[in-house]
Amino acid sequence: MKILVINCGSSSLKFQLINMDDESVICKGTIERIGLPIEGGEKNIIYHAGEKQLVFDREVPSHIDAFNTVMELMTQSDLKVLDSLDEIDAVGHRVVQGGEKYTKSVLFDENVVKDVEEMIPLAPLHNPANLQGYEACLSLLGPKVPQVAVFDTAFHSTMPPMAYMYALPYEYFEKYGIRRYGFHGTSHKYVSQRCADKMGVNIERIKMITCHLGNGSSIAAIKFGKVFDTSMGFTPLDGFMMGTRSGGIDPSVVIYLQKKLGLTPDEVEEVLNKQSGVSGISGGYSDDRDIVAKQNEGDERAILAHEMQAYQIAKYIGSYVAAMNGVDAIVFTGGIGENGFWLRAKICSYLSYLGVNINQSVNQKAVKGAEAELSTPGDKVRVFVLATNEELMIARDTKEIVDNLK
Repeated sequence: MKILVINCGSSSLKFQLINMDDESVICKGTIERIGLPIEGGEKNIIYHAGEKQLVFDREVPSHIDAFNTVMELMTQSDLKVLDSLDEIDAVGHRVVQGGEKYTKSVLFDENVVKDVEEMIPLAPLHNPANLQGYEACLSLLGPKVPQVAVFDTAFHSTMPPMAYMYALPYEYFEKYGIRRYGFHGTSHKYVSQRCADKMGVNIERIKMITCHLGNGSSIAAIKFGKVFDTSMGFTPLDGFMMGTRSGGIDPSVVIYLQKKLGLTPDEVEEVLNKQSGVSGISGGYSDDRDIVAKQNEGDERAILAHEMQAYQIAKYIGSYVAAMNGVDAIVFTGGIGENGFWLRAKICSYLSYLGVNINQSVNQKAVKGAEAELSTPGDKVRVFVLATNEELMIARDTKEIVDNLK
């Protein structure tokens, strides 16, 4: 079975074609700057097939055009891997917000589309793009090819009410669904299972904290295989500071900004989502590689941004240790989690009370795509760097649902 995995962002599309007979990747790629102009000769399309790759730039006005480009790459390019689109057996889509209704992956149909549309206010940047990916596939592949929605929020649906409820009037939860949902669920699910495998123990017997660190970041407390709590909340803005997002702040700051600066709700949302976080503190740098470079130059604001980030992450880890009454493993994943050895070391320096004492040499050598245990022999709490694989997790869920249709 060949499954195409689609992950649509607001202006991007990531894809993988996976042979589920052996879970090997046939091809993969990314298309950036969808609906945006190409600037400065930037190469916005990257396509890999085996060890070869194509890198080029092309204006991509819409997600339909992006998906057309994917089909062209797979069937007509110099690195084509398919003779016909008929070879695609199913499509799995990442869908960010599934609300309370979707606690597991489901087959896309008209009702699912309607529900995902109704939840757009809870994920305004992501759910519309996820639906565009579905519509693009439907247009090009037709209704006979099954498409599956794999929800970011589903893995977090095991949280108890004491963790997901906000201390607001209860009717806001009943009428409007205001509660903690959590995100990056597919990533947290994959690395938690992978961590248990690396430890050689049943996931239902251990407590772990998984840290998905990238431009968007979240942490999950996973107790005996089920999410107990997570840092992102009603939206992906909650939690600790991220690339451009503020993370949790005093709610009165929002009211103060509206009154003091005369900002509208949309303008405040813009500030909190796109002008804050590491970027807001450092002076416009949101990419961790830029922050590291500036930090190495002695830039005080870049140093402060990294210090704040590490401190806030360590606080979350500590609070989840208390919430679960212990922890057996801590996992770092995501673009920064897999590459940011400085940040990992700084975070772990706060955790010596747990007996965490990472091997600094191993830590510095662990880079994206690698799997490494950072803890030293005999440590009570084991620390890992594990490469996430959301696409494989989506493909597995898709295969299971499609198999059950037969």
